[in-house]
Amino acid sequence: MLDVPGGRALVGLRHPVTDEADPDWLDRSEVRRGLRAAADAGLVHDLLVRPDQLPAAVRAVRELPEVRFVLDHAGNPVTDPDAFAVWAGHMAALAVCPNVAVKLSGLVTRTTGDPVRALRPFTDVLLSALGPRRLMYGSDWPVCLLAAGYDEVLALAETLTAGLGTEEREAVFGTTAARWYGIGA
Repeated sequence: MLDVPGGRALVGLRHPVTDEADPDWLDRSEVRRGLRAAADAGLVHDLLVRPDQLPAAVRAVRELPEVRFVLDHAGNPVTDPDAFAVWAGHMAALAVCPNVAVKLSGLVTRTTGDPVRALRPFTDVLLSALGPRRLMYGSDWPVCLLAAGYDEVLALAETLTAGLGTEEREAVFGTTAARWYGIGA
């Protein structure tokens, strides 16, 4: 955690890689230097990537074990059967890297029809690959309002994780984030 003027704490950084045209932007030497500098300052780096940028994200996580990463919006998967297997492979590759956690967020805006049915396979992969101690809930508010209210998004996440035990649910809904970002200790 980095103390800043005014008594606030900066715990992480996020660059919207989604805005970069190059799918391999995270492989650039100057980007890697910046990621290492963030880690040296004790900061977590949130990875906000598109599906075509996931391979570079996996490489960055593997090659920078000193950096703590959080993959935002579960890597922004496409909810289509052909893309699912590719996305699941990337999640399996990330799962072997202890320096990454994943946010269960931002998915409701990608669904049509029944969101529980649409998102269950994604949540199942994340829980199976990473476990609840490397998965954290995020609402994606206010963007989630394009598809559902905050209460609906929270209820959806609770439904998708209903099979977990009490401690596992507490991990997804709070303790994983607190531990990963070093807050509330």
